[in-house]
Formats: sequence, structure tokens, C-alpha cells
Amino acid sequence: MNEIKSNNTAKENKVEKQTILAVDDEESIIDLLKFNIEKEGYNFISANNGEDGLKMVMEKSPDLIILDVMLPRMDGYSVCREIRQEKINTPIIMLSARGEEIDKILGLEIGSDDYMTKPFSPRELLARIKANLRKTEKSGKERKNNNPNLLVVGNLKLDLEQFEVFVKGKKVDDLTRREFEVLRFLAQNPNQVVSREDLLEKVWGYEYYGDIRTVDVTIRRIREKIESNAANPKMLITKRGIGYYVTDKV
Repeated sequence: MNEIKSNNTAKENKVEKQTILAVDDEESIIDLLKFNIEKEGYNFISANNGEDGLKMVMEKSPDLIILDVMLPRMDGYSVCREIRQEKINTPIIMLSARGEEIDKILGLEIGSDDYMTKPFSPRELLARIKANLRKTEKSGKERKNNNPNLLVVGNLKLDLEQFEVFVKGKKVDDLTRREFEVLRFLAQNPNQVVSREDLLEKVWGYEYYGDIRTVDVTIRRIREKIESNAANPKMLITKRGIGYYVTDKV
């Protein structure tokens, strides 16, 4: 009986094991990622060009994607854009040898969840992998809830079960998973100003070492999707010098 129970437990653990896809054309980077990721107990798969990476996303449905920017046959930005256009919300961490702010902003704007510059610390990358996967696991648990879970603040309505947002009854399309999480956190605390640092900690799940620009880019993208005039927002408000809040005033 104990042997049968042990075997069943092993099967369950195997099913729950998460898969991480790395798309990078540098063999040394792939080897480094493979060693550290498998050491943490994840499945690891890889591709060395953008086209094959995109194909593996569609065929293997990984739990998280590590995506290099400079790739042969199809660059990382294009791969990320294609993934999001297919309505796939798998967390994406982009890697780049270039550290310019514009590169990071572009990655966030096309739907990546995170951005790291090479050379990177494997320990920091693993921390970010775990943080992104925790958010996905939490979302998955909520999705299994059979009871409708609605959050209404002013003209905003968030369906926490279906991960949908409505403004004045009209569904908002194309919100990324991260954008939804930011909006949900603010809507759960209406009229309370939340600092950029707190948003990084509570939504992203780890410290960004002062990189608050990440929050500003995400907020701007949310406004472009929910506000009738993003330059003059009525729902997602800035408290200058402090942070952001969602108002319940109609």
C-alpha cells in the first residue's frame, strides 16, 4: 500500500513539474540556464532561433519563457509580439546585451513581464522566474473557482475569475496578465495611493532595485486601454511624486 501511495505521489509531482523555455542563440547561455533551472527542479527546453522558439511556445505550452532579444531568423521582440497576439499570457522574461532604457520600455510595451540585461546573475534570474510563476499559480487557482468573483470600482468592473475588465459595461481587450494584476491590486484598494515601489513589491513580487520606470510604462499602457483619454485619466489617477490609485468616483 505504501509503495502504491509513493508511486502515486511521484506521478503527481511529475505532473506538477513546470516547464521553462529558453530561446537564445548563445550556447554558453543555454548551458548556464539549463544547469541552474534544472537544479531548481524545473523542466528545461530550449531553442536557438526565434522561429523555432515561437513554434515551441505553440507546441509545448511552457509555463514561462526566457527570450533573448537578438535572435537569428526572428528577433525576440517579434516573437514576444506574436505570442501576445495569439492571446497567450505565459510570463516572458526578456534578455538583452543592451541596457538602454528604450530597449526595456519596448519589451514591456509589447507584452513582456520582465527584462534583464546580460550579463545577469543566475540567482536573480531564478528569483524572477519564481516570482512570475507564483503569480501564474495564483491566477490558476482563482480561475478554478466556480463562483463569480467581481470587483466593481466606479466605472470599472473586474471579473477575477475570467480575468476580464469592463469599462461602463464594455469589455477591454488585450490587457496582459501583468497589466490585469496591477489594475486588480489598485482596484482592491480604491482611493488609496500606492507608491511605485509598493507596486513592484506587491505585484511583481520582488525588488526591481529602483527600476520604477517599469511601473510607469505599465500604468501608461493600462490607461491607453481603459481610459477614453489616456492623457487626462478619470479612473487610474496619478498622485504626483507619490504613486497611483484607482478612484471609485464616477
